[in-house]
Amino acid sequence: MDLRDEARKAQQTARDEILSSKSLDDLKSARTKHLGRKGVLTLLLRKLGQAAPDERKELGRLLNEAKDELLGLVDSRTDELKQATYASDLTGESLDVTLPGRKFRTGRRNLAVEMMNKIVDVFVGMGFTSVEGPEIETEYNNFDALNFPAWHPSRDDHDSFYVGEGHVLRTHTSPAQIRVMKSQPPPVRVVVPGRCHRRDTPDASHLMSFLQIEGLYVDHDVSMADLKGTLAAFAREIYGEETKVRFRPHFFPFTEPSAELDISCLVCGGKGCRLCKQSGWLEVLGCGMVHPNVYKHVGYDSLGVTGYAFGMGVERVAMLKYGIGDIRMLYDNDLRFLSQF
Repeated sequence: MDLRDEARKAQQTARDEILSSKSLDDLKSARTKHLGRKGVLTLLLRKLGQAAPDERKELGRLLNEAKDELLGLVDSRTDELKQATYASDLTGESLDVTLPGRKFRTGRRNLAVEMMNKIVDVFVGMGFTSVEGPEIETEYNNFDALNFPAWHPSRDDHDSFYVGEGHVLRTHTSPAQIRVMKSQPPPVRVVVPGRCHRRDTPDASHLMSFLQIEGLYVDHDVSMADLKGTLAAFAREIYGEETKVRFRPHFFPFTEPSAELDISCLVCGGKGCRLCKQSGWLEVLGCGMVHPNVYKHVGYDSLGVTGYAFGMGVERVAMLKYGIGDIRMLYDNDLRFLSQF
């Protein structure tokens, strides 16, 4: 059998296998078998050198035409098999065009951030201005200007994160009150929301990074009664109109006198239960009248002005309001928990 007959036979065989392919995999095998690098037609093209010189041109034309025809058949058969596959898929599926479209879940702010915004809104409604301070603070603003003595435990490396010489990740948002008072004369009435950092071991009530809101009001004739009235209004706005408050003596370096604000237990209403340890009260925040030594650091006349300050952990406020037993749940990113609020 000469090369011409081999070419015609190979072309017909390839044509039959391509047209009879039942799947894309079968078609791929047929294409490789006849048109691949080691395919039948490819091998015949390599044999052209064995033909007589006067027959080579004709044989080359015949083999190239056969190859072009077969490649065209492969393309058309591929389209046919794809269409058949799509039709089969549609026939086998149950498509109800009246079903509603899929809803995309939209994100929202974390519960702690939502609470921080709400607290700020409450105080802004009472005439305070919201300001921000840097998270990397000078040791002077974070401790010295706020009347922390050199021996205070919070200044140790095992309590605070120091960043280079004389700088620290702020342990509270209170340093912003120093910055504000240095930038303007009284009256000053600000709240400072933001993130703080301490070397605490995370547990049910502590985190190394947490949200805090500092409040400061300095003017002439500001009294403890103003502080109590402001915080009582805040507590009723956050926890409900029936909420009662009390102030307990405490100590903070930057306030004198100092106090802790408690609210009546949200579960038992003050009667005593496991949540409030039978006391009827829940601790919320610390507060007090600004210490005269703080005024000296900012250049205020400690005999001519008075003021109060308060600070609260935002996560604690949220935990009390919603009955959350573990602060870590706010940041575990468990949607089963977060979607409840």
